Amino acid sequence: MVFALGFALFALGITISVALHECGHMWAAQATGMKVRRYFVGFGPKVFSFQRGETEYGLKALPLGGFCDIAGMTALDELAPEDLDRAMYRQATWKRLLVMSGGIAMNFLLGFLLIVVLAIGWGLPRFDQPPETALGNMGCVANMNPDLTLQQCTGPGPAQQAGLQRGDVVKAVNGVPVTTWKQFQAETQKQTQPFTYTVDRDGQTLTVPVTPQRTLRYAEEGQPGKEVSAVGVGPDFYEPVQYGALSAIPASVVFTGDMFVRTFQSLMQMPAKVSALVTAVTGGPRDPEAPVSVYGASRIGGETAERGLWSVFILMLASLNFFLGAFNILPLLPLDGGHIAVVLYEKIRNTLRRWKGLAPGAPVDYLKLLPLTYVAVVIGGAYMLLTLAADIVNPVKLFP
Repeated sequence: MVFALGFALFALGITISVALHECGHMWAAQATGMKVRRYFVGFGPKVFSFQRGETEYGLKALPLGGFCDIAGMTALDELAPEDLDRAMYRQATWKRLLVMSGGIAMNFLLGFLLIVVLAIGWGLPRFDQPPETALGNMGCVANMNPDLTLQQCTGPGPAQQAGLQRGDVVKAVNGVPVTTWKQFQAETQKQTQPFTYTVDRDGQTLTVPVTPQRTLRYAEEGQPGKEVSAVGVGPDFYEPVQYGALSAIPASVVFTGDMFVRTFQSLMQMPAKVSALVTAVTGGPRDPEAPVSVYGASRIGGETAERGLWSVFILMLASLNFFLGAFNILPLLPLDGGHIAVVLYEKIRNTLRRWKGLAPGAPVDYLKLLPLTYVAVVIGGAYMLLTLAADIVNPVKLFP
């Protein structure tokens, strides 16, 4: 039940983010004197609408986005004679740029506000986390119940008894090199006799003998258990830093800057992730760093809600808004960045013509850009379908 609620809430968050993106365009257009004819959330058949002023507002049956219809967005738009002077394509360059960047700015603003909420309510996570195989809290080895809960236990565990310390970075398990916590865990669970960890402690390499303890573990609820070895240790990590209402603002600005860098890096890596998505669809392992669809993101949102990790839920929603804003900057039609590129081209072209004593050129003919637009839509649509297929066949699992 909690999973379904989290799934629905995250899907609603995505819908609101897209709706506010379109609000950014609409409010900027209205503020600069342009005519907004329609503003709808969703696509498909109309559920309801109402008229307020010169704008029709409404909801459509498929909540998969939204749109804002600004009169004269291109010279191809049919206009009433009285609306010709208010046509968007005839407005000053700065007004057109303001309108086209309004949606992008709205997503960035919403992402920033979510980060502020995170900073005050739960704290901001640190990006400078310890190495993946760094050892954290240690204790006894608790047996697992079939419902995946852990039983009570007391006393020191094998890791403590062996003299391991928090912050030790494990380089090898019984001679097998490990670089991730998953590898460390898998190699440790294989051991049936006393074995050794090769660790880095403050720059010094140590070999530490450990005697494991056998225990029962369940991979999934309702599935048979399996006896494995454990040493009673978890991964090391730095706790999130919580802020007051005033100190949260500058801290959120810095955190948002880091998020921007990571978002654009992820965006640049999207083409290279095609092979990882194909591998996931064809039965291979799913790369947790590969993109996810709206369904996949909502599914992860449901999982975080189910575990009470609302800080992760909010961080994911903020990340989604940063990604939406960054993605729309790409200079490809029909994205906002494509329209911005057209506006800048017209401005540069007309400036050069003015220097030559010529009149401004005609508006860009969008019909000539349709082939490139279709290519972008087909490629983008295929990528989205591939991502959706990967999320259905082999979804990302943040939790074991």
